[in-house]
Amino acid sequence: MPKTISEKVDWKRIDLSSLDWLPKSYITIRHPRMKVVLKIQATICMAAREYLNSLGFIELLPPIIGPVTDPGIRGAKQVTFDFYGKKYKVMSSAILYKQMAVASLGKIYFFSPNIRLEPLNSVKTKRHLVEFVQIDVEEAYADYFKAMEILEGLLVYVIKKVLREHEEDLKELGRELKVPKRPFKKLTHKEAVDLLRSHGYEEVSYNSEIPWYAEEAISKMFDEPFFIYDYPLGARGFYDREDPDRPGILRDFDLLYPEGYGEAASGAEREYEVEKVIARMRLTGENPEEYGWYIEMLKFGIPPSAGFGIGVERLTRYICGLKTIWEARPYPKVAGIYSP
Repeated sequence: MPKTISEKVDWKRIDLSSLDWLPKSYITIRHPRMKVVLKIQATICMAAREYLNSLGFIELLPPIIGPVTDPGIRGAKQVTFDFYGKKYKVMSSAILYKQMAVASLGKIYFFSPNIRLEPLNSVKTKRHLVEFVQIDVEEAYADYFKAMEILEGLLVYVIKKVLREHEEDLKELGRELKVPKRPFKKLTHKEAVDLLRSHGYEEVSYNSEIPWYAEEAISKMFDEPFFIYDYPLGARGFYDREDPDRPGILRDFDLLYPEGYGEAASGAEREYEVEKVIARMRLTGENPEEYGWYIEMLKFGIPPSAGFGIGVERLTRYICGLKTIWEARPYPKVAGIYSP
């Protein structure tokens, strides 16, 4: 009888966190540890759907391609291709389509595949994939504090479900996981920068996005998930709403995992008035003419809304206590590495 793959491979010699094994995902997907992670990930997705459905959210099919996609992807490049003589994009985020959908149904979510051609140095963070899935949530007439509340509830619900159903699996992974206490701690962007500067990160700016390495550093300062909110105007895309009473401040937020796992989710209230959106596009260097359907939709009128996107693989990594993000996906794509 020919040997099975389990008999051929010494699984103890395979380090799933090593980049060397990425081209051989047809082997690593059979690793006993990977099997445990993927079972837990299935429960994470099921639990997220249960929670959102219980609040009256409706799951829609996500867009995969379109004339435009989210430009606010922190140094990553978009994928452009020819669509019958027109330039189309592969989705880097479904944010613009969430505004379209919420105008119809009020409370929606996608399990949205995203493609972002991350810079080569993103590999060093161990939390960036070129291909990943994001749970995109949006609610009409909600503010960003309501969006944070929903996100808190989602994370707590998912963790409780995993603890109930995968106690032995978590032990096998060596992961000690606890349910976070609500409400989560909240820091303004300014308070977060103050904290980082007090720990020696004096180069972190009050006027821009917090760099990846600094996000990891501040994440290590906490033992439970926490929010950073009220980012400066230049830190985010044209679709995040500027506070009308505080010019230069966005009504947005990030959720960060503790223990150095870094950013978990991003969210905000949305700009929905066409004049403000066009002004913001010009401020960020975007050409409004490239956003034809989106501008037309805004002129037609949409409701104000707020929402967030939380990455499934990063959530899996945190819950399972994995060293790297590519251990949280069955066939991972990482910047600069050719793999199945």
